[in-house]
Formats: sequence, C-alpha cells, structure tokens
Amino acid sequence: MQENIWMSVGKPEHRIDALEKASGNIKYLADYSAPGLAHAKLVTSTHAHAKINAVDVTEAWKVSGVRAIVTGDMFPFHIGPILADRPPLAYEKVRYYGEPIAIVVADHEYQAKKAAGLVKVDYEPLPIVNSVKEAFQSGAPLIHENSGQYMKIISNVYPVQGTNIGSHIKIRKGDFITAWENCEVKIKETYSFNLSDHAALEPRCTRVEISPNGKVIVHSTTQSPYTIKKVLNQFFNIEVGNVVVHVPMLGGAFGGKGTVQLEPLAYLASKAVGGKMVKLEYDREEDLITAPCHIGLEATISLGADKDGRLIAGQYNFLIDSGAYTDQAAGITRAMALDCTGPYNIPNVWCDSYCMYTNHPFATSFRGYAHPELTFAVERTMDQLAKNLNIDPIELRKRNIIKPGDTSPTQTVITASNIGDAEKCMERAKELIQWDQGQRLETNNGKVVTKGISTFWKTSTTATNAQSGAILTFESDGSVNLNCAAIELGQGTKTILAQMAAERLKMELNKVHVTMEVNTQNDPHQWRTVASSTTFLAGRAVIAACDDAISQLKKTASIAMECSAEDLEVGGGRVYLKPNPEYGIKIEDIALGYKYPNGHAVEGQVVGHGRYVQRHLTPMDKETGFGKPGPWWSVGAQAVEVEWDSKDCTYKILKAVTVLDGGRIINPATATQQMRGGMYLGLSFASHEAFIFDEKGIVQNPQLRTYQIMRFGDQPVEYLVDFVETPAIDGPFGARGIGEYGVIGMAGALANALSSAAEVDLNHLPLIPELIWRTREEKLK
Repeated sequence: MQENIWMSVGKPEHRIDALEKASGNIKYLADYSAPGLAHAKLVTSTHAHAKINAVDVTEAWKVSGVRAIVTGDMFPFHIGPILADRPPLAYEKVRYYGEPIAIVVADHEYQAKKAAGLVKVDYEPLPIVNSVKEAFQSGAPLIHENSGQYMKIISNVYPVQGTNIGSHIKIRKGDFITAWENCEVKIKETYSFNLSDHAALEPRCTRVEISPNGKVIVHSTTQSPYTIKKVLNQFFNIEVGNVVVHVPMLGGAFGGKGTVQLEPLAYLASKAVGGKMVKLEYDREEDLITAPCHIGLEATISLGADKDGRLIAGQYNFLIDSGAYTDQAAGITRAMALDCTGPYNIPNVWCDSYCMYTNHPFATSFRGYAHPELTFAVERTMDQLAKNLNIDPIELRKRNIIKPGDTSPTQTVITASNIGDAEKCMERAKELIQWDQGQRLETNNGKVVTKGISTFWKTSTTATNAQSGAILTFESDGSVNLNCAAIELGQGTKTILAQMAAERLKMELNKVHVTMEVNTQNDPHQWRTVASSTTFLAGRAVIAACDDAISQLKKTASIAMECSAEDLEVGGGRVYLKPNPEYGIKIEDIALGYKYPNGHAVEGQVVGHGRYVQRHLTPMDKETGFGKPGPWWSVGAQAVEVEWDSKDCTYKILKAVTVLDGGRIINPATATQQMRGGMYLGLSFASHEAFIFDEKGIVQNPQLRTYQIMRFGDQPVEYLVDFVETPAIDGPFGARGIGEYGVIGMAGALANALSSAAEVDLNHLPLIPELIWRTREEKLK
C-alpha cells in the first residue's frame, strides 16, 4: 500500500469555507435578529481630554422604547488585558475623542440611537497631549494621575508614576557604550507615523444575555473567546464556568478583534435590563474611532559599524503612541524591544521601548504586533548606512544577517531549528525583483523606476503557557469531526488544521469535518487566535488528537482481527496489517466500537483528544530583557518596484515581492494568498493610512470616505510570492507561523524604493505625494 496516497500537507487544497462564503450563505454576527432582542447604542465623548461634570439623561428617557441607560458611575472600576487602566465607560473624565460615556438600551436600534443623541454631557476641557513627543516631556499634562496604582494583569508591564509612560521595556545586551565609542561608522535617524485603523470588512459586534440560572452567554466578533471569560471573571466576579462565549466566522480582524472592549459594555447593558439579550454593534465611524486602533510611533535608531559595514552596536528608542489606555500596546512595547534589531547579528544592543499615553484613541494589536513598525525604521536605517558606506543594500544585509550560533537581543541562542534561512530569502527576492538589472532607472517619459528591499523577522510572542486543545470524534461512516477553539477570521486556519488531520489519519480531506463556530462550553481551551501561533499550537494539538485516535482504532481493530495492535497501520479508511495490507477492517466498522456476530460489543466510539502548551519560554528580565519570549522566528525578505513621477511626486507600485521561510508550507495556495493580502495591507499602511488629529485631539477623518486606504487600482501591478522551506523541528509537520508576515517588511521596502527615486530620505509615513514633495523642498532650502 503506497504511503503517499492520502497526502494533504503540502498540497494547494481548496479552502473548506470557500463555497459557503462565495455563495453568501455565511451568517456573520450582525446578521442575527430575533423578536425581543434589545439594542444598545453608545454615547461617546466629543472631547479628547475633559472632566465630566455631569451626564444628563433626562431627555433620553423620554424616547419611546428606552429600557435602560448605563453611565460610568454605575461601574467605576478599571479593566484591561495587561494593565487595568481603562473604565468600560468613562467616569470623572474622558481621555480620547470617541470614548464611551454611556449606553442606551432600547427595543429598537433607531430608538437607542435617537436617545443616545439626546444625552447631554457637561465637560470641563483639560490640556491635550497630542503626540508622544509632548507626552514624554517633563511637566506634560498627565492623562493618568495614578498609573502606578493600577492593577497589573501580567507581571512584565512597568508604568512610571507621575509620567505618561504606561510601560518601559529595556534591552541591555553586551557593552553598548564601549562598543559605540569604537565604531568606525555611525548613523542616527528618526522615524514616525501616526495611529491608523484596522479597516476590517466586518465592524465589531457583540450580543450578551444573562440566563435565569446566572450563565452569561456572549456572542462576539472576537479573536480571544477565552480572554472574554477571563475578563468577565476578573473584573465582574462571574465564575469562569458561567461564561459561555460563541464566535462565528469573522469578516476580518488583523489583530483588532483580539482585545476585549464591546463585551463588558454589552454585559452591563444586559444586566441593566434584567439579563435580556442585548446587541451592541458598531457603525463604521465607531469602529474607526471608538474601537481600539493601530499604534503610532516615533523611533530613533543609531547603528555603529566597522568600515566594512559589519554592525557592532545598535541603540533603539521607541515612543509608542498607545493612545488613552495601554490595552495591548503594553505588549506591543515589549514585542518591539525583544526583536528591535531586525534579523541582524548585533553583539551590543541598547533599547528603550516606551508605551506612551496620549489623548488619542487607544491602540491594540495590529497584524505583525510591533514588527511592521520597527522593521520600517530598521530597514530605512540599513539602507542609509549602505549609502554612507557605498555598499549594495543587499550585500550589507547579507554581511550582518543573523545565523545559528548568534544570539537575539534577549540573548536567546539562535539554532538551525528556531530560525529560517534569511540569506536564501534575500537571494530569491533579489532574483524576483531583478535587482541586478538596475536599482534606479530613468525612463524616456521623465519617470524614475526604482527598487527597494527589506528583510524581516518575527518571533511568536505568546504567554509562556499559551496552549491549545483539539477533539476528534468519529462518525459511523468513518469520517471525523474536528473541534478546536481556533477562530476562522479569513486566514484559512480551519482548512490547515483539517489538512493536518487528514494527513495524520491518512484519509481524504473531505472526510474531515471541522466545526467552524467556536463554543467555549464544547471546545477545548485555546490561548488566542493571534501572534501567528495558531498553526503551531493548534496544529500540535490536532496531531496529538490524531495519534490518540489512531491508538484507539488500533486497539479496537486488534480485538476484532485477533492480532497485536503493534502489527496494525491506519490509512485509506481502514486499519490493516502492516505485513499484509490486504487484510484489515474498515474504520466505519469500528468507529463506534466493534460488535461481534453474537451481538456483544467492545470499546465504543473513538474520541481522540490532544493538547499542546508552549515549552521552555521565559519572561524577560526587567533590567536587561534577558529571556526566551518565543519558540522560533520566521524570517523573510520583501521587495518593491515603483515608478515615480518627479513632476507631481505621484507613484505607481509595479511589483511587490515576498519570500518567506515559514518552515514546511502546509498549503501553498492559501499561504500565497496570505502573503498577497499581507503585502496589500502593509503597502496601504505605508502609502495611505493615518488618522489626522486637530489641535484638540479630534480625529478629522473618521469615515472611510475620508480615511484613505489603498483603493482598487492602487495595488501593485504584480504580486510575486515564493517560499524557502527550512523545517522547524518542533513545528507540526515542520511548519512555523506565517499569518502576519506578508505585512512586516512592506513599509520599509516601499520607503527605500521611493527614497531612491526622489533622492531624499523618506522616514515618515504615510508616503503620500505631498510628503515626498515637502521633503524634497526642505532639502533644496
């Protein structure tokens, strides 16, 4: 019997949710309606920083159908995933424009919306902190006067009392001060960009009800159902077992649905109306400015090298705009520090990463979790250093690329298993972008065609005990149901897990039925669906569940076939003898146990269970950053080719290239789609996206007609994707995570290409034509 007949891993299998989505049969959370469903709408702040003197709900109560109005003084406590610094509803003062102040619950959505518009808030304006520079200054207005007293949810967050620093993370590797003095070539540059939005197709939505027996039933557009359970337990004193979270398929997330914001609001709303089911759905403007967004950053990077371009010392200063609350930005601050060097071997590193409070919408995870941002700054610095040394940018990177035997900024030893081959990725990207045919070419029509390169890495920063579980139940026809709590948010996770199960069980993919909706009462624990960790964590759990099921199948078959279980193999819907494959039994005949001709039965249904928890990870030391924060790094290279018009500073993106070492690629088709989508997202963030604030901290572009993203026609003419496969020893079938990686290097590659085209240093995002024009004008002064 051939071993490879049922191979699924490595094949471009069709996504198992494709037909339902293409036909429009998928029901997303906001599609739900039912008689008696109550609706909630928020009253949000019209100031970015102000005391709340009074909230007048008199007129709102006069609207027909209003059942409850909840204000901040009804729950005057702070919550948060890392540092508990955010009240669900503002009380005493507001800290950003759009912050929730009250919830109106009514029979119909239009009634709740009308009543919310009638709530009057008496404000006393306070000084605005409108940038991280302002926030960092001595004597700046304090956004949180008592930040040092907030409860820490995890240990490695370090707010500084009496400042706007929500957390300060340090990296101290080697002897930076001495090494810096001995560097022959030095460069120091500053980079910045403003906060932006995730712009997922599906706005955030939740509904909550409290049953008569005390169970809190939550339906949510979330990447973190078990975090919802944890938050409701920690801050609302509800037993974990009494919180049941349901999650359908999501219409995109990009990290923005990894945090917990809407669910506590909907819980308070439901509680106010006696436990009735309440639906709270953001409209697009609320999703843009009231919901958590993508961080802003100001970064200063100093690199020191010898005359041949070998890096000796690096200093990194990151001021992260976390907005009014730390939320996941405190974790992003840590992630930015631990991979601060990019994929380069630098023996002496000094990094200070600050999570800064401002009067902007608060920030949370965004695809890449600090890495697109730090990579933009690092890769721009590398290009400028190459220019100073008159070395080809790719050659400079190759001289310094991190390899087995080197150490990361946190002093984790790099091995052949935990790092891919970044140099091979660079070489392939160089071929695809046709680097050697010229990096800057002037065309006959007065335009300039240039190319930019960027290398990147990212470790999957998870909790040291992050884990996943999986359950397999066999049907009487020999097919398998797969249950796990990984969220399908468009990335194809459920297809990948089905392929792994099919491969391990040696059965056809259509025999594996994956439960798409997550129900925390039925599905085993999953840390969260973030950090490019799901294929790794859930994949290992699925393989373990398959092995458990195989063991049960062999045991039952050995009884039926009167042989030893060690002599048996599973595959092709059968359990058969290894020496004589023609002798065996169908799985469908033993899936629910085996029945003898006389009616007696043994064993019963095959139910495989598996679990996996992260291993050998450690927290980072507070003073040095020493530790092992992630299991491996995926590395890669990206490149961009642009055609730039010097007359008006406009440009067209001709090519976008990604070459990633993701270990074994489980599904080349979906992996390629992930890279293409990531490239689009990274280029949109680099070329278009940013919130615009006035002097009062108010967002000036809170709608998709004014908030610019890459529209149809702006995308690259050609996407080119390839993979280098260096298997990870501990990865499922040798796979590493790949979900976020298409985004990471695009801003750096685009900025490098346009800097070459315009012959100026473009160190600030987004790279709109006006910015390029202004930068050129300043250079000419």
